[in-house]
Amino acid sequence: MSATPTERTETSLEWGRRAAQRAESRMLIDGELVGAASGEMFDNLSPATGAVLGGTAAAGADDMHRAIAAARRAFDTTDWSTDKELRRRCLQQLQAAIESEKEELRTELVAEVGCPVMTTESAQLDWPLAEALRYPAGLIDDFEWERVLDGGGLFGERNIRMVVKEAVGVVAAVTPSNFPIEVILNKLGPALAAGNTVVLKPDPHTPWNATRLGRLIAEKTDFPPGVVNVVTTPSNAVAGLLGTDARVDLVSFTGSTAVGKLLMRQGADSMKRMFLELGGKSAAIVLDDANPAVIVPTAVGVCVHAGQACAATSRMLIHRSLYDQAVADITMAYQYVPVGDPTDPGTLVGPVISAAQQERVLSAIEGARRDGAEITAGGGLVAGLPDHLAGGHFVAPTVITGVDNSAAIAQQEVFGPVLVLLPFDDDDEAVRLANDSAFGLAGAVMSRSAERGMNIARRIRTGAFGVNGGMFYGADAPFGGYKSSGVGRQCGIEGFSQYLETKTIARRERRQG
Repeated sequence: MSATPTERTETSLEWGRRAAQRAESRMLIDGELVGAASGEMFDNLSPATGAVLGGTAAAGADDMHRAIAAARRAFDTTDWSTDKELRRRCLQQLQAAIESEKEELRTELVAEVGCPVMTTESAQLDWPLAEALRYPAGLIDDFEWERVLDGGGLFGERNIRMVVKEAVGVVAAVTPSNFPIEVILNKLGPALAAGNTVVLKPDPHTPWNATRLGRLIAEKTDFPPGVVNVVTTPSNAVAGLLGTDARVDLVSFTGSTAVGKLLMRQGADSMKRMFLELGGKSAAIVLDDANPAVIVPTAVGVCVHAGQACAATSRMLIHRSLYDQAVADITMAYQYVPVGDPTDPGTLVGPVISAAQQERVLSAIEGARRDGAEITAGGGLVAGLPDHLAGGHFVAPTVITGVDNSAAIAQQEVFGPVLVLLPFDDDDEAVRLANDSAFGLAGAVMSRSAERGMNIARRIRTGAFGVNGGMFYGADAPFGGYKSSGVGRQCGIEGFSQYLETKTIARRERRQG
């Protein structure tokens, strides 16, 4: 696979330098912008070049304990959880503050995430910025916080029961590197609107977008000290304190299934509530009546942001009557997918997040090859990259055939630009293959018949599903998975409600007369 550079005046080197000039290295703890108590820093690396962009405070256990204590105190001793007007105002202020630095944030995301700049115009930045805070802020007024049940009573007395929704308490928000600001805003928005306090722990590969939010909260909003804390650390042991500390009431985590299971075990002793949005190995089903013109674009879509999307349909199930031609067309298309510098507006595939992730992707491809798979496109590194990208973490868009659905490459999440193509003979087999997975996050179906597509959608055991290109994304649309893809939902009423506890209050009154 060769890169396809275009003429530009700037590259990731220049974008990285500009990002570093405005980057925030400090954490937000108890209303203050602070370095680590130890003074230690860790490097933020460019996925596109491998170069050091700059440093970020490396929190130790003392810093994390201070942040948790601040969040606990802010919840227990202030009126944050009951002052709806304050919560609404603070979220509106944060919205305006982020918008005031939107373009700096865009540069920063491309530099530290390695995401193609075109993706910042959708789910990487513009979409969540438009609604991730506004939607839950609106629920502060619109949500049914209380409802009354007028029941019977004993001995002529009236029994009035009230169902009250209250904030859970201290929320630990642990976020990933692939769509960091999108996930952060879609966790902070509902958690804060519901009246909780938060300790945010961003992925150490992409810390600056979170520390930027911390600075904006400290400088441009009325959030009381301790309501939002941003703690950056490369230490799994320090991050793990969020799962074991009894002062944390709920863990809201987006990341791998393995870490999600670990958090569930860690939180068991203190009976923590859990929201876990985990991995996926989603299937796109191409029925025999599908429009052939939609097959290749759907297949190429898996490569966006180098395949680093938990909902990517990285298994494509194709009716046998269309299979051979589809393999040929997809193989050809994958050889021309634009790979290169993420600052280039024409780039679709940038780097994966780290050298370790690049090795994991290449190892998965090599494992499939050893198991007898045919690699019809890609399968290795990217040839022809310009010199400034030589240290970047690029993987060529890869198409794999010749395996069945039980193969590791068809069952395990790769998190890279890798697509597995599998044939099927009828609708029942397609449903069986799609459901034959430990995961259940998302999926898609293509058919000229909307009714047939909807019938397939209702039979697939996933948390989200698209019919003929339907897009399920939105701050008002719950997103999450079945099975090993997670517990709970992000966004929508369902996502808002998971940050709430339910209390039933009964009041006895003597009937008049």
